[in-house]
Amino acid sequence: MEHKVIDTDDVVIRFAGDSGDGMQLTGSLFANTSAVIGNGLSTFPDFPAEIRAPKGTVSGVSGFQVHIGDHHVNTPGDFCDLLVAMNPAALKANVQWCKRSAMIIVDSDAFDEALMKKAGFVTDNPFEELHVEDRVIVAAPITSLTVESLSGSGLDLKSVHKCKNMFTLGMACFIYDRPLDYIISYIEGKFAKKHPEMIEPNVRVLKDGFNYAANLQMIPNTYHIAPAHPKKGTYRNITGNQAVAWGLLAASEKSGLPLFCGSYPITPATAILEELAIHKSLGAKTLQAEDEIAGVCTAIGAAYAGDLAVTTTSGPGLSLKTEALGLAVMAELPLVVVDVQRAGPSTGIPTKTEQTDLNQALYGRNGECPIPVIAAHSPAHCFDAAFQASKIALEHMTPVLLLSEGFLGNGSEPWLIPSMKDYPAIRPPFATALPEDGKFKPFERDPETLVRRWAVPGQKGFEHRVGGLEKNHNGVLSSDPKVHAMMVAEREAKVQKIADFIPKLEVDGPESGKLLVVGWGGTYGHILSAVEEVRKAGQEVSRTHFDYIYPVPANTGEVLSSFAKILVCELNSGQFANYLRTLYPGVEIVKCTKVQGQPFLVGEIVDSIKEAL
Repeated sequence: MEHKVIDTDDVVIRFAGDSGDGMQLTGSLFANTSAVIGNGLSTFPDFPAEIRAPKGTVSGVSGFQVHIGDHHVNTPGDFCDLLVAMNPAALKANVQWCKRSAMIIVDSDAFDEALMKKAGFVTDNPFEELHVEDRVIVAAPITSLTVESLSGSGLDLKSVHKCKNMFTLGMACFIYDRPLDYIISYIEGKFAKKHPEMIEPNVRVLKDGFNYAANLQMIPNTYHIAPAHPKKGTYRNITGNQAVAWGLLAASEKSGLPLFCGSYPITPATAILEELAIHKSLGAKTLQAEDEIAGVCTAIGAAYAGDLAVTTTSGPGLSLKTEALGLAVMAELPLVVVDVQRAGPSTGIPTKTEQTDLNQALYGRNGECPIPVIAAHSPAHCFDAAFQASKIALEHMTPVLLLSEGFLGNGSEPWLIPSMKDYPAIRPPFATALPEDGKFKPFERDPETLVRRWAVPGQKGFEHRVGGLEKNHNGVLSSDPKVHAMMVAEREAKVQKIADFIPKLEVDGPESGKLLVVGWGGTYGHILSAVEEVRKAGQEVSRTHFDYIYPVPANTGEVLSSFAKILVCELNSGQFANYLRTLYPGVEIVKCTKVQGQPFLVGEIVDSIKEAL
């Protein structure tokens, strides 16, 4: 069989195996190598929900999908060109994502009777049973080859088996023309201090996997993906959770305030706390609290003391923080609350992504309790979203809810490292001078923004009382009905005025027409790809995306009313669509929803657009 090198625009690779097979690392290294080359990319780590599910079971399969291309890549891809399955369960759980032309690499050593049975196969031929015998099947004895590669290395068998993911990574790098330099430097850096004895074995197995694939006639073709041509600058691959942490650090720098994060670990938000904890040199202070309520309360205390205060969580934790958020609203203290959404309700499916916390973010507090809500739309955009959330919180003296989601927090894409000189200053409204009567009035407001001044402990003459009880402008406790009505109205009006300080809604495509496709949060890339696909088919459709949820941009009504129909795509049962209906009851709004703990497929949105048209 003649070997061919095929130039292609993009490919999708999915690595899958048991939780202990190192598939997340394998996928990350493949993605980072592609980023170094200059490819556009998007990743989707797909973790099992169970903690250490029984080995070899479908519920314990961990996957990592990466989409690389010679252009900007919007999504991790619907279906894969290569599936690497380390055991029968990984094959069974992921074969549905294979294209008709896909190549499937399996570790044939793992396909014994016991593991086949544990994965639920009833015949001795899993490929025929799954109806994929027509694909390019590469059944390689990966475990045996790894053992042979490391014979004489002095490693015990368990350590040897841990290296087999490097063998599969080497195979994938050969098939898709990836150099090994970055991976080798990563291995050297990872093991240099504590386990230098692991450097040479991992590098050897990586190279042996590469060479094995080069000599394997079952692999008919290899593929070359040219670098993308992005805007000039320095790029790095970044996850959404990393980007949130760095956006908060940037806001700390631009405001001149120390950053405090009080949080309780929760999937999938924990990585933000972990990332901030390693940046003490940048003035970040972190506290791992004993529970969610303590986390938010310590952050509120830090806000009172004059810090940029942050707390991070996911849906269940946001529920627990509710009462304290009411306190922050009543005290009018700046606070950034990051909610990395996951499938619910209750504990739900902790490692799976959804956008089902929107109603909770908008309405989930007692009393009239308005909190601005913004949403990140891609892993890289999480940086800007965190920065803007901090700016709004500090300049408008209010808690702000930043909605991310598991798909964004764990996923990654290339990020153009910005210059801080391109970001605006953040100017908190600190109280600097007493009024003529010498009495500080803590809830007296700026007539333009309705924002109160921020006095921190230690300012002589600015002593004042804060707390959850209603107060008048002078900071005196009041149960006067008219005072309460006034303060409720002012707090709401203050939040609504934020619309004057955020960008207007932009429309991609004609500014009026038959259909406007609307999204928010992490649906951005999938909607963009779907709209592009529909346009290529000759149909006219427009698109807009909401980064600012509450308040919505000032021109939202004008934009929506310019179209005959609005199609809202979201990973819930229609929460944002229903919200828009309450704001604009005269607009025809239809829903495209999905609640499966998984992102949209581009094809699903394409079908909904065609149906709406």
